[in-house]
Amino acid sequence: MSYSPSTQSRYNPSARSLYPSFLSVQESLLLQLNWARHGLVDTFRWDHVISTIAGDSQIRANVYKSLLLNSLSLTSIYTFDLLLLPLVQDQQKWLHRNVGWFYQVLWLLPVIGLSFYLNSSWCNIIAERTFVLKHGNRSAVQQQSVTYTGMLKSIATSAYRVVMVFTSLVVSFALGNIPYAGPILGFFFMCWLDSFVWIARGMSLSRRVRHLEERWAYYFAFGLPSAALCTLGSGLANAAIFALVFPLYIVMAMHARPVPTDPYNPVSDTDVVRHPSPFIPIRLPVFAMVMFLNDWIVRILSVGGGSRTRNTHRRGISDDTESVEEGERIKMQSKNATSSFQSNRSSSSRINIGRRKID
Repeated sequence: MSYSPSTQSRYNPSARSLYPSFLSVQESLLLQLNWARHGLVDTFRWDHVISTIAGDSQIRANVYKSLLLNSLSLTSIYTFDLLLLPLVQDQQKWLHRNVGWFYQVLWLLPVIGLSFYLNSSWCNIIAERTFVLKHGNRSAVQQQSVTYTGMLKSIATSAYRVVMVFTSLVVSFALGNIPYAGPILGFFFMCWLDSFVWIARGMSLSRRVRHLEERWAYYFAFGLPSAALCTLGSGLANAAIFALVFPLYIVMAMHARPVPTDPYNPVSDTDVVRHPSPFIPIRLPVFAMVMFLNDWIVRILSVGGGSRTRNTHRRGISDDTESVEEGERIKMQSKNATSSFQSNRSSSSRINIGRRKID
């Protein structure tokens, strides 16, 4: 039996045909700049916010309540900073010297605490409702039945998000205290952190992290205006400003179109897979330290982890904490066969770049 040259090349491909094709450094940089431009454009699409709020009564009611309460918090903060604080400075009487302390404890802190608590629940409703209107199906949180297991999953999710906020603040504070480059690094991290807060789209935590890190240029530009806005005042004022714009950017993030669609094949108009230049990172590990701290805290706090906790380093970064955050620990074993089958299929058409498997 004789084989044609084309048949032989199909079964015995040359080494050159198996070698991946890469874009140049200049082409990769231009792509990153173009994706950043898309992010900057999407973060100013206030027409989506206005049309969504005007078109749905449930979103409109929760946005109005959030804006009203956060405006009260911001007004209280600036009332103290601009009016009360100058009046009580350099005063000799005990009551005058402690007016600011009484104002903060008895009024400012309760208002801000109540604002953040209620704002969290209202923004969850806004995010879920916008997700339904935009994508046409309910998120996993809405589909979850009100059972004992569902309640435990909800508690685990809320607790893990608290850990996520805490570790993010720790990393942000640590970056800001680095000599010389610290303020710039801290601001860059805040741009990505602001963008990460608004990513919902029905994804679990680790998938959201990977989604952002593989589109780091887009999300840096998307979070740039809000991060700049939240650096105009003091610490409490910046937090109140963030809470004020939070529901609006949730709506905007739901309508955003992050690019690229496939970070490992950004130029998909040809049949040849062309990866970005190896000198330009495809995935920038923005939250590597945050996820490391999350994994460390979860391993410490986990009860009855046993050998499973000791073997978490074999499963990939934050797989264990992802199951904690999403309550998927019970489903992990049933998904192993499916994931291994999908990885075997994808390996026939994709390659490995460094230690990151392209899936």
